[in-house]
Amino acid sequence: MSKPRQKADRGTLKTVLLYLKPYWAQALLSVLLSAVTVALTLYVPVLIGRAIDRIVGPGQVELSEILRLLTRIGVIVAATAAVQWLVSTINNHITYQVVRDVRDQAFRHLQILPLSYIDAHPVGGIVSSVIADVDQFADGLLLGFTQLFTGAVTILGTLGFMISIRPGIAAVVVLLTPLSFVVARFIATHTYSYFKQQSETRAEQTAFIDEMLGNQKVVKAFGQEEKSLERFDEINGRLEKCSLKAIFYSSLTNPCTRFVNNLVYAGVALSGALVCVATAGTAAPFTVGALSALLSYANQYTKPFNEISGVVTELQNALACASRVFKLIAQPPQIPDAADARELNEASGQVEISGVAFSYTPDRPLIENLNLHVQPGQRVAIVGPTGCGKTTLINLLMRFYDVDRGAIAVEGTDIRRITRRSLRANYGMVLQETWLKAGTVRENLTLGKPDATEEEIVAACRAAHAHGFIRRLPQGYDTFIGEDGGQLSQGQKQLLCIARIMLCLPPMLILDEATSSIDTRTEIRIQQAFDTLMRGRTTFIVAHRLSTIREADIILVMRDGHIVEQGKHEELLKKNGFYAKLYNSQFAA
Repeated sequence: MSKPRQKADRGTLKTVLLYLKPYWAQALLSVLLSAVTVALTLYVPVLIGRAIDRIVGPGQVELSEILRLLTRIGVIVAATAAVQWLVSTINNHITYQVVRDVRDQAFRHLQILPLSYIDAHPVGGIVSSVIADVDQFADGLLLGFTQLFTGAVTILGTLGFMISIRPGIAAVVVLLTPLSFVVARFIATHTYSYFKQQSETRAEQTAFIDEMLGNQKVVKAFGQEEKSLERFDEINGRLEKCSLKAIFYSSLTNPCTRFVNNLVYAGVALSGALVCVATAGTAAPFTVGALSALLSYANQYTKPFNEISGVVTELQNALACASRVFKLIAQPPQIPDAADARELNEASGQVEISGVAFSYTPDRPLIENLNLHVQPGQRVAIVGPTGCGKTTLINLLMRFYDVDRGAIAVEGTDIRRITRRSLRANYGMVLQETWLKAGTVRENLTLGKPDATEEEIVAACRAAHAHGFIRRLPQGYDTFIGEDGGQLSQGQKQLLCIARIMLCLPPMLILDEATSSIDTRTEIRIQQAFDTLMRGRTTFIVAHRLSTIREADIILVMRDGHIVEQGKHEELLKKNGFYAKLYNSQFAA
């Protein structure tokens, strides 16, 4: 095992112990009860040995003493079963509390991760880490609690009992013990890497399935079914190979440890038989009952090695899965709000962009030296070819990303000195890509204003021309819609998103192709509603159809991250520059 991997393993194990720390009292109780279970279990062979020694020969059976010993054995077995049930309950409780804590922290951390991390990693891989990897971690942790400590105490306890009965025979067991450690070491060093590879490949497969299901229409439209199947088969094949290797080495556990077990058992039986013969007729003979107890202890002594080897294998898998989850949790969160950040209340809509530069990757500049001053209530249209930086500018205004250089100020304050929550609360955002959560229509409409009255909700929907189709739904505003809008059309989902903003009436608006999924007739009505909504509000409009932005106060023409032209529609057409070319290209034959 390489040093970097050993260090990673220790780091993961240390993190696991930190999650266990709040439940140390329950863990300690589990340990103590496990020790009681082992002690009771190991006391039974002593009683059985005594019972055997009460059978001296034909007609020489001490029946009353045997019955007394059997009664004691029955009580001990019943007590052991009760304590084992209690230990199992405690261990389950600890395990699933830890799993709850890990998942809770992982999901909470996702809420504060920068969008750059989410954008750079497949969603399916992240979901796999939070769900599948945590499940695998839970299985290994539960198995460790259930068997690891109990197995260790059993080994020490049986060895102690054997020494008390016959030290010489116990020495035979001790001499054969290293074989079990060698076997366990061999298996553990080979299983971890394959289980880790299995976990990573499984996450890749989950991400691919998520991608294909989410874009199945596109896959079918372009006839990519065969290629997607080929890609899936390739990933599935790699998963099969690493899974088989992991299972192969982990499956060595049982036969290898059983071989060692049988060696130990045979060693005890042979040495015990020799001692019986050698001590026959002496003052302190080695009785059949004592030999029976030793053989029972030899069997119990070797059994935990088998279990512990299996536990080690599962723990290797659990640690491999846990390391992926902990890696996610360890990702640096977004830069927190400044300690003196102020709340932005009732903004007038004044926005100033000064010398802004930004790029998603350092070697590919996108926006450079961008300057803009927007007065309250102005309508600012942003146009330009695909990839020129229009949507990126919106991301910067909302502070989904921070600028690399320069500053964006609202009401004269750099937005990095304003709390993110209050900044975003002053923007109303309608995007080309709609998002609706699984819930009722009403719950989706009131995301930004949970305390809205029925009259306000209906008025906003009427203004957005959404009231008609909502009323025709089975339960109206209380109709449950599935994830991402369920069976609603794209246009209906867009109308709901527009109504959601009209309900909030924020001082600043961002409309990114907000009417792209709506028919022409409805779009005319929506534009009229937007005219009312935008009155007195600073509005940023991203549009590809330039006919929709003629009434804008300022049109920013972007190209390669720069504003190459700006002005009103008629002014820009008269310049016969880049904007004129874009506008006239809409009507080219």
